[in-house]
Amino acid sequence: MRICWAKLGILHGPAFLPWRRPPYRLRRPRFATHQPSAGDPRQARGFASARQSRGCRAPDLFALNKRITHLVRAGRLGEARAAFDAAGCRNTVTWNAMITGYVKRGEMTRARELFDGMPQRDVTSWNLMISGYVACRGSGFVEEGRDLFERMPERDCVSWNTMISGYAKAGRMDEASWLFSRMPERNVVSWNTMVTGFLRNGDVERAVEFFKEMPERDSASLSGLVSGLIHNDKLDEAARIFLEHGNPDGGEEIVGAYNTLIAGYGQRGCIEEARYLFDLIPYDNDKGKGGARRYPETGKVELARDFFEKMPQKNLVSWNSVIAGYEKNEDYKGAVGLFIQMLTNGEKPDRHTLSSILAVATGLVDLCLGLQIHQLVTKTVNPDVPIKNSLITMYSRCGAIVEAQTIFDKVKLQKNVITWNAMIGGYASHGLAAEALELFNLMKRFEVRPTYITFISVLSACAHAGLVEEGWRHFLSMVKEYGIEPTVEHFASLVDIVGRHGQLNEALDIIKDMPMKPDKAVWGALLGACRVHDNVELARVAAEALMQLEPESSAPYILLYNMFADSGRWDDANESGPLPFEGDSVVVDQDADNLEGEEDIIAAKLQKLENASRTVLSDLRPAAFPRDIGRGELQRSP
Repeated sequence: MRICWAKLGILHGPAFLPWRRPPYRLRRPRFATHQPSAGDPRQARGFASARQSRGCRAPDLFALNKRITHLVRAGRLGEARAAFDAAGCRNTVTWNAMITGYVKRGEMTRARELFDGMPQRDVTSWNLMISGYVACRGSGFVEEGRDLFERMPERDCVSWNTMISGYAKAGRMDEASWLFSRMPERNVVSWNTMVTGFLRNGDVERAVEFFKEMPERDSASLSGLVSGLIHNDKLDEAARIFLEHGNPDGGEEIVGAYNTLIAGYGQRGCIEEARYLFDLIPYDNDKGKGGARRYPETGKVELARDFFEKMPQKNLVSWNSVIAGYEKNEDYKGAVGLFIQMLTNGEKPDRHTLSSILAVATGLVDLCLGLQIHQLVTKTVNPDVPIKNSLITMYSRCGAIVEAQTIFDKVKLQKNVITWNAMIGGYASHGLAAEALELFNLMKRFEVRPTYITFISVLSACAHAGLVEEGWRHFLSMVKEYGIEPTVEHFASLVDIVGRHGQLNEALDIIKDMPMKPDKAVWGALLGACRVHDNVELARVAAEALMQLEPESSAPYILLYNMFADSGRWDDANESGPLPFEGDSVVVDQDADNLEGEEDIIAAKLQKLENASRTVLSDLRPAAFPRDIGRGELQRSP
């Protein structure tokens, strides 16, 4: 699928040209003539910061800070640092702007070097460093943030809330609660952080208790609680609390909570309940959001599109919901079409839009589309970790493994388990077993806990490299060390590992001992191994199992037929099973039976089967690169 982006001006038009500002003249700001009073410390600090470097003119500092901030937001960190180093005078705002760039990029070593070299710090400087540390993975970084927190000369609510959020994300709710109890002054963000922290760690009871004790709530309070309860499989309790505490005149709060709850019922297929709540929403302009969100999640994309088209006023959330629905249901043409319509209407895409379209490029294995969306990402947003994960997956699936590795290296300390899985899976899918296994060992050294998807890729890498003993070791480690229950994908990879090494009877024993019913990937792995090692009798067993699972598929018939033919067993070849029906390009002409001699009949059949048989082995191999990598795996992660 190729999209003519040039017609829309996306690739070669102004949207993809580097941002350029027209020449402009700075107006000299007017300053007050009086000096700050001693009783106004904030104003005094502001003037002290502006006069930090003698001889600096305020307009020059303003222009410098604005330029550095612009470069940091555009992701051009090298240019920002060059402007920072060349500056003859700086103030605290200049230092903070540069530190912000490193913190957002996850380069905490460089950020700390700047922070330690600051001639003067303000509360923002300390808060930036603390937020950067708590955003990194690993308990050591949280402790670095806590060390800075304790050394702060003065703290504000942001300082406390950032540290509490860091402990909550690390699963250390006891320490988060202790800090919360020590806060001299709390705001609504403090309470929301505690509620979402308890929900993130599965403590629903305490989350509801804190919610009820909140002295005030904002638009995120009720929606956050409802969303967290839904993620903890407490849909009915979410509905009860919503009806009990939702204010019908609550404006955005009530609409947001309605949409979250509607989406929750929609995800579970409770369409009648979702429709009932939808009809209760008193705000016409926002009612389409819930309908546009819930129907794609149940596979009813056309209903979602119908809701979307009827909305009197569309916003970014509604566009994103329908585009994501198309992508989830693998209607890639519909997703791209709506995305083009979105750009044509002047709506600016955000991270969620671009993540969905990157997933579309991944599904289509369209590197050209992926490259163009990557350009949009660079020009329109500051890429976060989920966006970078999507880029790694897209480039890996499209065969650009070097580009995937480059983005993986840029994530630095902010890598999460999805980042590691995407890169390990990319290496495994390209047959780079050594690189995949080396990265897996590095992942464990960084104390990142593998998931079931990690081991699918690791076992696939072992199969490509013929590492039977190492494959068994990783399989047993998955079960015993990490407590991950093997899925059918893991068993398919294990059968592939053992079968490729020629241990076909052991592979059959693995299949017999599986706790679940083998699927086509498992039997396909055994059949492929039998083909490689020319074990016709065991191939018959695998092929017959595949015929029962997919009687309409031509693959097992063709492969078994060819194996019999290669060994000269023509009678068995003719009796191997019925040839598929017309439409599969493997039907034999009826007048073939009129040919003289059995060899002529076989030759006619083989001529018909030749093209189809070329792709049989690739169709039967188990998937080396999981389709859902980078999206939704956290729902199944232990």
